[in-house]
Amino acid sequence: MNIWLVIGIALGLSMDAFAVAVATGLALPALTVRHIFRLAFHFGLFQFMMPILGWYAGHTVAEHIQLSKLYHHWIIFVLLVFIGGKMLWNAYTSHPSNRSRTDPTRGLSLIALSIVTSLDALAAGIALLQVSIWIPSVIIGIIAGTLTAVGIVFGSRLGDRFGHWAEIIGGIVLIGIGAQALVSHLTAS
Repeated sequence: MNIWLVIGIALGLSMDAFAVAVATGLALPALTVRHIFRLAFHFGLFQFMMPILGWYAGHTVAEHIQLSKLYHHWIIFVLLVFIGGKMLWNAYTSHPSNRSRTDPTRGLSLIALSIVTSLDALAAGIALLQVSIWIPSVIIGIIAGTLTAVGIVFGSRLGDRFGHWAEIIGGIVLIGIGAQALVSHLTAS
């Protein structure tokens, strides 16, 4: 497979991770190296693993894949609306000097965001059944991790500049990404 094609696929798959990283950076009151590492590592790891899982699933349980394609957009929508809604709730109920009481780079929020941003990579693994999956998966993981680190730093700088409104924008961005995934699935059907 052409390396430039793999890089193009990786960039396309990483755009939602970048957008979620920007929203996460907006929500954090103070960005640390640990925040950057946790989010970039997990997003990169999940983006690396999902094509491999999709590739193996495509080889072993291909008939069940069609069923999961019907529901993955709904899962993305529900999780992103929940996390974005939680960010909006925190923005309206917390004191303006404390932008967020929760850290989206920890716990279940981190796992949920990692899964949501990498579900499209699962489908990419299914599409890459005719090639060895390891090199494309490594490239996808590295690019996703790198763009995630850039996104969270960018979001944090915007958050420092716009304060309370940054968390509101971050929540709206997450809800918008979820709605876009759902609408694109429903209009494609």
